Amino acid sequence: MNPDIVRERQNATFDVEKLTNILDGGPEKTKRRREIETLVLHDPDFKEEDPNFLSRSERYDQAVRKSAQMILKLREYGIADPDEIYCYKSMVSCNQHEAMGPEPLDLHLGMFLPTLLNQATPEQMDHFFMPSWNLEIIGTYAQTEIGHGTHLRGLETTATYDPATQEFVLNSPTVSSIKWWPGGLGKTSNHAIVLAQLHTLGNCHGLHAFIVPIRDMSTHEPLPGIVVGDIGPKFGFSEVDNGFLKLENVRLPRENMLMKYAKVEPDGTYVKPPSEKLTYGTMVFIRSMIVGQSAQALSKSCTIAIRYSAVRHQSELRPGEPEPQILDYQTQQYKLFPLLATAYAFIFVGQYMRKTYHRITGDINQGDFSELPELHALSAGLKAFTTWAANSGIEVCRMSCGGHGYSRSSALPDIYVNFTPACTYEGENTVMMLQTARYLVKSYQRAKNGQQLSGSVSYLNEAEHQRLQPQPVAARPTVVDINDLASLVEGYKLRAATLVQIAAKSIQQELQHRKNQEDAWNNSAIDLVRASDAHCHYVVVKLFTDKLGEIGDTAIHSVLSTLALLYALHGITQNSGDFLQAGLLSVPQMMLISARIKELLSQLRPNAVALVDAFDIRDKKLNSVLGRYDGNVYEHLFEWARRSPLNSTEVHESFHKYLKPLRAKL
Repeated sequence: MNPDIVRERQNATFDVEKLTNILDGGPEKTKRRREIETLVLHDPDFKEEDPNFLSRSERYDQAVRKSAQMILKLREYGIADPDEIYCYKSMVSCNQHEAMGPEPLDLHLGMFLPTLLNQATPEQMDHFFMPSWNLEIIGTYAQTEIGHGTHLRGLETTATYDPATQEFVLNSPTVSSIKWWPGGLGKTSNHAIVLAQLHTLGNCHGLHAFIVPIRDMSTHEPLPGIVVGDIGPKFGFSEVDNGFLKLENVRLPRENMLMKYAKVEPDGTYVKPPSEKLTYGTMVFIRSMIVGQSAQALSKSCTIAIRYSAVRHQSELRPGEPEPQILDYQTQQYKLFPLLATAYAFIFVGQYMRKTYHRITGDINQGDFSELPELHALSAGLKAFTTWAANSGIEVCRMSCGGHGYSRSSALPDIYVNFTPACTYEGENTVMMLQTARYLVKSYQRAKNGQQLSGSVSYLNEAEHQRLQPQPVAARPTVVDINDLASLVEGYKLRAATLVQIAAKSIQQELQHRKNQEDAWNNSAIDLVRASDAHCHYVVVKLFTDKLGEIGDTAIHSVLSTLALLYALHGITQNSGDFLQAGLLSVPQMMLISARIKELLSQLRPNAVALVDAFDIRDKKLNSVLGRYDGNVYEHLFEWARRSPLNSTEVHESFHKYLKPLRAKL
């Protein structure tokens, strides 16, 4: 063990194992997670070549092999719980450095099967689910088109019902309607759940989901009318065959439309679903999951950067003295500790979103759709809020590791390129914020009309009574105590209420200028995104603070309270204009916040390594030379470099082919 890292752990003021238990949801869950991880670590079937030194085709081949082995092992061990499957899968895919694990079967497990569970009738479940569970059917989820992504109403793929044959005719009428991006579509899947505009009896009823066979179950050749393939190399996700799909008047039995909610009768009569948002249930599920993935990606990055900062010595603090650990520099702490606090905040938000999703899904199955709009709005907004923060945070972690952070041996470049798509897939983030804003503005109008709101927007009831107006600080006293978390939550709440009100009034003013609703919305879009961002920020600060109330261990409560306070105060410095404009804080208070943040950085310094240790990310899963648990970075960095294929010979063939002849000619 590196002596620096040993000393860091000795300085910790809390029990790391107890904090790990809290993050996992209890000691039993920690124990079970480690058991599952150990199954993978000790399994020779999962030994592999370092993907950093493989071609894309080789990486895809290796990923398919591992995915197939994973399915067999899950059956062998009887692992069926979704959380345990996810845990096992994340260990199998650990060499791909990504929270979700980019693999060819991801969409089969993560979207195809959940869509069947949520939207198929009992008869369809009998027909499709077990073949899918046994991987006779390998599915993907084909929604995005080459010309349309987040704007779902703009999707062009059509499904036209033919009552004479009781079939749907699926067609890609334009180049822009070709399905584009679904993972596993290019080479792996033999079925796809395709979202298409439903036409029946001369009417269009919007997007609905259809189970479409795309390849022969025996030969894996594309079926008639199916043009399918891989879209080529991407920024990351080298292991995944993201694909295209062109449908040329493909006929499907009526039973291949998922009809748990919306239906088409044999004569072509359309039966509406109880809520249009039910069609997008899979997306809401994935967006809820992405919040947790943001926490994982940021936790990995913080672990690497903080451990490396504890063993890397650089420059001088005092002339003539040994080079200090770079974690002792205040600027390094200011880069990394707010991100560490953010990672913890997002873990707790992810836990909340999972519980909320399952609770509301249970209500939906009982016929109660009342909370579906809020779940849709919250999952969209938090998906955007957390992925933006994690994406920028990963890059800060990489740069805080100096030159070595640029090496793929650090894992940080791969974490970044494989996490970045989360800002655009399952809904481009700005559009997600605008979807949340639509719900916020509607809620504000309801409160204004005297309706009592509940859930995450209940603060708008108070906002309407308080008649918040942005105004100079001198116009009213400040309301936030910067040392009190409950008061800071109140400040974030009032900031959100103020910005929602500003956005709603902007729309009203635009309408008064004889703009139509669409133009008024577009001309207020910047205010609307700010309102959504403030709403999500309030939710995160509140959930982090609420979590503290569940923690009985005094030492852990103390260090997490410090993290929560740092997260809240740092967020204020990043958005100081909002708080000053609304009169929630004064300029002298802002100066005090800067001083308080420095104190919090100093308080967290002894616990920094212990706090990332509590994430309990094994070296195999982290796969980072810089973030090793033992801190022995340089020896293993040299060892990693020597494994490069360019070092397999002392003299590369290019010398004899090009350089030596060039020298002779010169």
